[in-house]
Amino acid sequence: MKLEGKVWRYGDNIDTDVIIPARYLNTFDPKELASHCMVDIDESFAQNVQEGDIMVGGRNFGCGSSREHAPVAIKASGIPVVIAASFARIFYRNGINIGLPLLEIGDDVEKINADDKLRVDVSTGVIEDLTTGDVFHAHPLPGFVQEIAASGGLIEYIKKNK
Repeated sequence: MKLEGKVWRYGDNIDTDVIIPARYLNTFDPKELASHCMVDIDESFAQNVQEGDIMVGGRNFGCGSSREHAPVAIKASGIPVVIAASFARIFYRNGINIGLPLLEIGDDVEKINADDKLRVDVSTGVIEDLTTGDVFHAHPLPGFVQEIAASGGLIEYIKKNK
């Protein structure tokens, strides 16, 4: 799966309450969650994100609570992949469960800036910064995880493979 999009760049320790603040957890409707995604640190995100844009974070992205609402809000915003230096483990698992690919690139993430344009090959882990010409290599997702993402999440993957 090859993706191309503009970067929305965030820092270290972006927690789930920043991704989708608790005051908006009275719904599990993905589009409603997306309308409040990142609102406390970036009021422009929900109104301006475009389908296919790419979210890039620093270390420990998705730390905090185990709420699945956070990756759901990101995915429903049109973000097809999140790249970070590292992810909180429960966020990583929740991302996989809902079909949102997550790629870790360590310190190389510091070379990616807001508004850069990236091309990402989820199957190989190759990330090209079309703005700077830099190329980064994430560990590619295992085949079955790619299948889960392509199916739209774990539940759909299981239904499809019964």
